[in-house]
Amino acid sequence: MNGGYLTIMNRIIYVDNAATTPLSKSVLDAMMPFFTERYGNASSLYSVGREAKRHLELARESAAQCLGAQPSEFFFTSGGSESDNWAILGTAHSMAAQGKKHIITSRFEHHAVLHTCEELEKEGFSVTYLDVHEDGILRPKELEDAIRPDTALVTVMYANNEIGTIQPIAEIGKICKEHGVIFHTDAVQAAGALPIDVKEQNIDLLSLSAHKFHGPKGVGGLYVRRGLNLSNLIYGGAQERGRRAGTENVAGAVGLAAALKETRDGMEERNARLTQMRDRLIDGLLNIERSRLNGDRNRRLPGNVNLCFEDVEGESLLLMLDAKGICASSGSACTAGSVDPSHVLLALGLTREMARGSLRITLSEQNTQEDVDEILAVLPPIVERLRTLSPPIIVCP
Repeated sequence: MNGGYLTIMNRIIYVDNAATTPLSKSVLDAMMPFFTERYGNASSLYSVGREAKRHLELARESAAQCLGAQPSEFFFTSGGSESDNWAILGTAHSMAAQGKKHIITSRFEHHAVLHTCEELEKEGFSVTYLDVHEDGILRPKELEDAIRPDTALVTVMYANNEIGTIQPIAEIGKICKEHGVIFHTDAVQAAGALPIDVKEQNIDLLSLSAHKFHGPKGVGGLYVRRGLNLSNLIYGGAQERGRRAGTENVAGAVGLAAALKETRDGMEERNARLTQMRDRLIDGLLNIERSRLNGDRNRRLPGNVNLCFEDVEGESLLLMLDAKGICASSGSACTAGSVDPSHVLLALGLTREMARGSLRITLSEQNTQEDVDEILAVLPPIVERLRTLSPPIIVCP
């Protein structure tokens, strides 16, 4: 990407890019005028407001183009969680009027999807939770077999936020189209990392969040295929063509569009480099005794490495890595502080004990071969020390 990144820390190896990414300097430059000179409210009729509105619509056009969509099909939101909630609740409530109150999803979705589905169950909807198997890949045939006459929506994430496995999105989209079922995909981890074409892949609804691809926090997007009747989630003013109330975040929208275009333009070369570093890490870390890779080896995001180490507690592992200047995670940042093992790893069939020893390393183009060398040098002795200091982990059911 152009322009480099902003950083406030020296000698830190940051490998938690699935949680968030540093803001691109060129994206910040694109955003800055909308905090100062072009600060107008995009819904105002005078010249300052019209200028803000013009740039809001240019950002919408650019973001939509990156997804193979039309500008009228792209809506700006506050982030991935809002987009997921709007897609699922808006579809469910609209389709309920047609007697369709069945939803299909997978067991290892982000909690923004799972908790929304749980709320719908309280309203009388039924939800089928599909298995993702040991490799972290959903089987399209099992999804097709789960479709019923009253199925309103299929919601399956594009790429998992913890283990990075990429789902057969185009095949799922084809199945849903053939059965007349609306298909939503949470593409928060995939946008900016993988090529996306919503028309070719038969995607009806798609969620994304700018801070996952070097854009700003607090802004996301929802693609809504033209013709879909989606009830509103937020009521108030007439912004976003009457579909989402609230003063438009023009600076955020400009940042999202700029970041999405940057990542798309350099994607092929960047992904080749990330895949090479990823595979070096996987090969090296699997040399540690009693370790295992979580998810399919190849059908995963270019920068995602997720392993478990037997008889190691993940939190202790992260603290010792942090003491060495390495920022990693044990799973989703949205569940930090939870005492329960990852629902994603349990969905793969791991025991609770094994799941507690997980480590997620997620790379970006900012990382170097020297970072990989340092991780491979530091991590094995940390695992060995933790196993020496602690007895085997026993978790009560």
